[in-house]
Amino acid sequence: MSLRYEMVVGLEVHVQLATKTKLFCSCPTDGFAAPPNSRICPLCTGQPGVLPVLNQSAVELAFQAALALNCRLAPFSVFARKNYFYPDLPKAYQISQYERPLATDGWLDLPPPPGKENACPAGTAGPCLPQPQGPGRRIRIRRIHLEEDAGKLLHAIGSRELDHSLVDFNRGGMPLIEIVSEADIRAPEEAHAFLAALKEVVQYARVSRCDMEKGELRCDANVSVRPAGSPELGVRAEIKNLNSLRAVKDALDYEFRRQTQLLSCGGRVVQETRLWDPQAGLTAPLRSKEEAQDYRYFPDPDLPPLVADLKWVEGLRARLPEFPAARRARFKSDYGLSAYDAEVLTSARSLADYFDAAAKGRDRRTAKALANLIATELLARLNAEGLAADSARVGPADLGALAGLVADGTLSSKGAKAAFAALWQTGGACAAVVQKLGLAQVSDEGQLRAWVREALAANPRAAADLKSGKERALGAIVGAVMKLSRGKANPAVVNRIIKESVGT
Repeated sequence: MSLRYEMVVGLEVHVQLATKTKLFCSCPTDGFAAPPNSRICPLCTGQPGVLPVLNQSAVELAFQAALALNCRLAPFSVFARKNYFYPDLPKAYQISQYERPLATDGWLDLPPPPGKENACPAGTAGPCLPQPQGPGRRIRIRRIHLEEDAGKLLHAIGSRELDHSLVDFNRGGMPLIEIVSEADIRAPEEAHAFLAALKEVVQYARVSRCDMEKGELRCDANVSVRPAGSPELGVRAEIKNLNSLRAVKDALDYEFRRQTQLLSCGGRVVQETRLWDPQAGLTAPLRSKEEAQDYRYFPDPDLPPLVADLKWVEGLRARLPEFPAARRARFKSDYGLSAYDAEVLTSARSLADYFDAAAKGRDRRTAKALANLIATELLARLNAEGLAADSARVGPADLGALAGLVADGTLSSKGAKAAFAALWQTGGACAAVVQKLGLAQVSDEGQLRAWVREALAANPRAAADLKSGKERALGAIVGAVMKLSRGKANPAVVNRIIKESVGT
C-alpha cells in the first residue's frame, strides 16, 4: 500500500511599513514610480562614515503590527547585521534582527471556510490526505522583526532583455517587518486564507497599505511533505517570487505535487530555494538554501537595543481598531446582516467606518437598505474614481438618511438610485434632493385605491384571471397602476390592495 502524504507550510511575509521616510535615513518612501536612484542618500547607498538613525514611526508601526497579531513583545530587541554579498546591497550587509526580535509567539485565526474541506491536489502521483481547513484554525506566528529592504536589480526594460543588469537603490533602506509563521499551514487554500487575513489586519491597523503590485507585501513559502501521521518534518524547499495571493496558492499546489511525486517514485527532496514561474505554472531551482550561520549575524554596533517602554506600548494598544473578524460578527448580530454583506462592508477599514457612521442609531431594516446602497451605488462610484470611502462625495449621514427613506417606503430602489446620483454630482441634503426631483413614492392608501380601481376597470380580463388564481395576471395590473402614478406608487402597498380588491 502506497503512502499518503500531507503538506507542511510556513510563510515568511515581508510588509513595507507606511512611513514617509526610510528606516535609517530621511529619504522619502515614494520611490516606486520615481526615476531610478532618485530617492537615495549616502546612508542608504552604504557610503563610508555614515551612521544610521532609527525611524520612530517605523518602530511604532512595527509594534502595532505585533500587538494586532497577538504577539508577546520583547522587553528589548537588538539590531543585527546580516552579511551577504549581492549587487543590490551596497553595504554588503542588511540591518535586521536575529536572536532578539521585537516580538514572538503570536497567532492569527483563519475565517471559517466557505465550502467543504479540500481534497488532494489534482495530478498527485501517490495517495495523499485531504487538506483540512476547518473553522477556527489558528496559525501561530513565530516572530516579527524589523529590517531594511535591499535595492532592486533590473534585467529588462519593458519587453527588452538586457545583456547586463541595472540596479535601482530607491527601495534600499525601506522599512520592513518580517512576519514568520510556524509550519502550521496544511493546504494551499489555508495559505491563501492566512495571507488574506494577515493583509486585512495589517491594513486595518494602518501599518501598511499592502499593495502587492508595488512590493509592499511579499511572501516566501517554506514547503515540505511528510507521510501522514509522521511527527517528523520533511526536507523543505523555499519558494520565492510569490507576488499575489493567487501565486501563493498555485505555487504551493504545484510544489506539493512535485515533492509528492518525487517521494512516491523513491527520489528525495533537496533543500533549496526555488522560483515560482507563473507563466509556466511551475517552480524552478534558484540556489541551494542558506542557513542562518551562512549570514554570520552579529549585533550592529551603531544601533542601541530597542526598549519597549510599557506606558508607550499601552498607548499603542489603545490606538488599535476593531479588527475585521470582530466587526463582521458585530454587523451580523447588531444589524442582522448576512455574512456576505458583512464581508463586503469590512473589506476596507474606511468602508466599515463609513457604514458604522451611516448606520448609527438606525434600525435593522434601514441597515439592510444601507448595505444594499453601499454595495450597488457607493462602491461602484468609488471604484470608478479610485477613491476610498472616506473620500466619498456623499457623506455617511446623507446615505443613512437615503437608506431610511427606502426602508420606510418613501423611495423605491429606482428612486434611491436617482437620488444617490444627484447627491454624488451636486451634493446637498438628502431630503431636499428627493423633494426637488419629486422622487418620493405615493403610499397614501386612498390615492392608491383610486388608481387600483381605475387599473382593474381598464383591464377586466387580467382582473378575472387574477381572481381565478392566475398570479401572472398581477403584473399587468401593477404595471397599469405604475403608469397611472407615473412610477410613484408604492409597489408593495399596490400589490396588497390589488389582491384585497379581487378577493385573492
